[in-house]
Amino acid sequence: MSSISEPKNIDVKFEEILEKERRRRFSMMLQVALVIIAILVCFWVTGMFDGSRLAEGLPAIGVLVSEMFPPDFKRWQQWIWPMIDTIAMSVAGTALAVAISLPLAFLAARNTAPNSFVFGFARMLLNALRSIPELIMGIIFVAAVGFGMLPGVLALGLHSVGMVGKFFAEAIEHAHPAPIEAAQASGASSFQVITHGVMPQVFVQFADVTMYRWEYNFRASTVMGMVGAGGIGTELVGSLRLLDYPQVLAILIVILVAVAIVDGLSGIIRKKFQ
Repeated sequence: MSSISEPKNIDVKFEEILEKERRRRFSMMLQVALVIIAILVCFWVTGMFDGSRLAEGLPAIGVLVSEMFPPDFKRWQQWIWPMIDTIAMSVAGTALAVAISLPLAFLAARNTAPNSFVFGFARMLLNALRSIPELIMGIIFVAAVGFGMLPGVLALGLHSVGMVGKFFAEAIEHAHPAPIEAAQASGASSFQVITHGVMPQVFVQFADVTMYRWEYNFRASTVMGMVGAGGIGTELVGSLRLLDYPQVLAILIVILVAVAIVDGLSGIIRKKFQ
């Protein structure tokens, strides 16, 4: 009697597994369909399906691009110091962001925050800094401290805190609890728990985030020049205002080469930390 009921139980379990799998696939397909519908709605709202408008605009872009050739590198010597300023701005902004993000990240991580109030406040602060674009911050700091690289560094640094601090906090939360518990059991202070139980686990992730953010800040620092924060962006804006499109293309090429160099250097540094 038991031998007859056992195959029936196996069949019932097999059917239950198949039913769960069918429900999972249906749920996944429904979610994908909703995402696709949302994307199509956004395309429609933003005019991506306006064929006539696109047809009129593409030739104009072609004319503008044709006016950029050949690129004009006659003033390349005058772009050297602005490019150095841009690099310095990105490095200083990234360093400022890391210096502020390190203590803030430990307050914004659930496993290292002293209490829920501090955790919530730190998370809210990171969200606030991340929600303000660096261009808007640049305009505010230019109005506050005047023109030059200082407002660019402050804008890049504070805006980066929102993202760098968030990634640092998430890395801390994913740290394995065993070394932390071992440090606490040995009577270590909170600072010693962080330095011996947490930092060795998250240092590589911190280095990766820092290098990626430096790459981003270098690109963003070129935009900072457009609001009076100095750097190669100022040269780019000046050429655009004069409608000197060959020189605009030349500056863009210089920026592209610099970005490629920064990207390669960042990759080398990341490998050193792994």
